[in-house]
Formats: sequence, C-alpha cells, structure tokens
Amino acid sequence: MGEGGDGGSFDFRRLLFDGAIAGAAAGVVVETALYPIDTVKTRLQAAKGISKIEWKGLYAGLAGNIAGVLPASAIFVGVYEPTKRKLLEIFPEYLSAVAHLTAGAIGGAASSLIRVPTEVVKQRMQLSEFKSAPDAVRLILRKEGIKGLYAGYGSFLLRDLPFDAIQFCIYEQLRIGYKLAAKRDLKDAENAIIGAFAGVFTGAVTTPLDVLKTRLMVQGQANQYNGIISCAKTILREEGAGAFLKGIEPRVLWIGIGGSIFFLVLEKTKLILAEKNNHKEAKHRL
Repeated sequence: MGEGGDGGSFDFRRLLFDGAIAGAAAGVVVETALYPIDTVKTRLQAAKGISKIEWKGLYAGLAGNIAGVLPASAIFVGVYEPTKRKLLEIFPEYLSAVAHLTAGAIGGAASSLIRVPTEVVKQRMQLSEFKSAPDAVRLILRKEGIKGLYAGYGSFLLRDLPFDAIQFCIYEQLRIGYKLAAKRDLKDAENAIIGAFAGVFTGAVTTPLDVLKTRLMVQGQANQYNGIISCAKTILREEGAGAFLKGIEPRVLWIGIGGSIFFLVLEKTKLILAEKNNHKEAKHRL
C-alpha cells in the first residue's frame, strides 16, 4: 500500500472492508490510550485568558467517544484505501503525492458526518457539561437541535480535511522514499516512527484551526461566535495572536504518539488481513 504506479486492478470491496477493519482497530487503540492528553488539550483551548485547568475527569466521555470513533475511523480508512489505489492507477508515479492528498481529503469528508457529532459530544463532556454521552446527545438535541451536534462543522472541515490530507500524504511519501532507500519492506518500528513524524508536523501546523474548531464546538447556546471569521476576530481582539497556539504542546504530543500507534496498528492489521486473504485464496485454488 502507498506506492505510486503499482498499477493493475484491485478488489474494491476487499480494500474497503479490510481498510474499515484496520481503521477501526487503529482508531480505538489510539483514542483509548491517549484520551487524557486530548482532554487536557481541549480544556486549554476552551479556556479564555489565563484560567485554571481542571485535572479531574480526564477520561470523561471516553465510552461515547469510542462509539463514534470506531465507525468514523472505519469509514475514513475504508474510503481512503480504495480511493488511494484508484487514484494511483490514474495519476503518473511522480504525482503520487497528489493521489495521497486527495484520498486523505475524501476519506476525511466521508467520515466527518460521524466525526463531528462525536467530537462535539466528547469535547463538551471533557468540559464536564454532561455526565454521559447519551445525556449529552439528548440534551443537545432538545436545547440546540441537530445543529448543536454539528456545531463548528465548517471549522472541523477546515481543520480536518487539510490535516487528513497532509498527514497521510507525508506518511505515504516517507514510506515510499524509505522503502526505495532500504530496498525492503518497513519494520513495525519504522512505520511507527514515520507515523509519529507525520503526526507531529501536521498537528503543529493545524493547531490554530483546531483552536477555532474547539471554540465553535463548545460554545453551546451562548452563540458568542457567528462563524469561523467571527471566532478568529474575537479571539485575536480579546486574547491576542498567542491564543491560536493554545494547547499546542498536548496536541503535538497526543497526535505524535497517536500517529505512531495509529499507523503501526493500521499497517499491522492490514498485513494480517492480507495474509489471511491470501491463505483463503490459496486454499480455494486447491
């Protein structure tokens, strides 16, 4: 996976199914392991000015978040893998980065319908607004309507589409280069290191977009901001440019470690599934 110009036809349904399983496994492992860091990041970004950060309840909302992350990650990778392969067949090898960028953005857009409500509920639970995910969904729908669950949708896409595209492009391109240099398949540790680097770089450069997304998602009925531009202007006027980098340390830590774990689990699961499929095909031919 991830090589430009490998050509030939491929089984779309198998790639979609295997990608969905691998994505779900990777997403759940990362969220469970690193959720407290994400909670700290959310509380730092939501705080206006210099506010004391609450250190209790760092796993608040984990169960509800896993319920959303599992299908969202499955959809993302399930769409990304066959889309990537199809685009690699269409584009010449020297444009493989464009294929990876495009596939990442398409995968992000497809999964956003689940990722956004999941993110809204998670972040508001991280701020101790609700006791459980079902309560959060019920109360948000009752008080704010379906729009409440999709608060900050535009800012989410503004952050996540470039994030997904850049992260997966960097990861795939580095793997291609490393494999060409080493003239062998990558080891688990090498996939993890490349995934970590891709996560750290992408997480750092998209932090300002993440701050905007967090503020819009957690404002609830207050409606302090009337959109992305309004939010950016208000933060700049009231808190200064430095506020756009709030939470960058835990964000980079979280996404760096998360990228390492995610791509390690992803590649390992894909390899296991590929070997299982090859074994089934060999038995079938006998």
